[in-house]
Amino acid sequence: MLKRSRSVVAAATLAVVLALGACESAPSGPGDEPQPKANGATGTTAGSGGPGVVAPGKPGEPARTLSPEEAAKAVPPDTPNAADFMYTQMMIVHHGQALEMTALAPKQAASAQVKALAARIAAAQQPEIGAMRGWLKSNGGPRAQTGHDHGTMPGMATKTQLAQLRAARGAAFDQLFLTLMIVHHEGAVSMATEVLSQGNNVQVEEMANDVIAQQTAEINRMRSM
Repeated sequence: MLKRSRSVVAAATLAVVLALGACESAPSGPGDEPQPKANGATGTTAGSGGPGVVAPGKPGEPARTLSPEEAAKAVPPDTPNAADFMYTQMMIVHHGQALEMTALAPKQAASAQVKALAARIAAAQQPEIGAMRGWLKSNGGPRAQTGHDHGTMPGMATKTQLAQLRAARGAAFDQLFLTLMIVHHEGAVSMATEVLSQGNNVQVEEMANDVIAQQTAEINRMRSM
């Protein structure tokens, strides 16, 4: 009797499981509403006759559901824009002047701290120039810029100031180098901050964030020196 009772219970349980499985796998009828997706989209967009297209957003931004017409016109989220090209091209020149200034330190600076700082700046910015040149090459090369003069970039030392730095020696060089380089770094941070709000490319955004973090720390170090 005990074995028979267990068999009856098992058979009943199996029947319930099969019934539930059939309900879950039953196809939707013609009048059934589409089930919402995890992000709230139903797979179609208002006013369109076809399925929606999920367009990924930038890092930290949610995806959007576009109509087929909107998707055809949409720009991929990582496509470089004019601000990205302008930033990389101008920052190559900006970094280049920093290397010109740091090259003077080994022979003209009096302070070992200034010499070490100049070496660190050069060691960081030379690879950054290479990375930005590589980015430009990968994205079709430099673009013509209108309305922007490299000489008016924030933080750039004038020809007169560079001549004074080349002529300075000892403590006078140290003082002028730190003064000019602080302003130079502040200009680079300003440019990097601007491209973060106006650019569209993730790789450029990463390079700009590196500039902000590194050069802000160096500004504080130079001020204390």
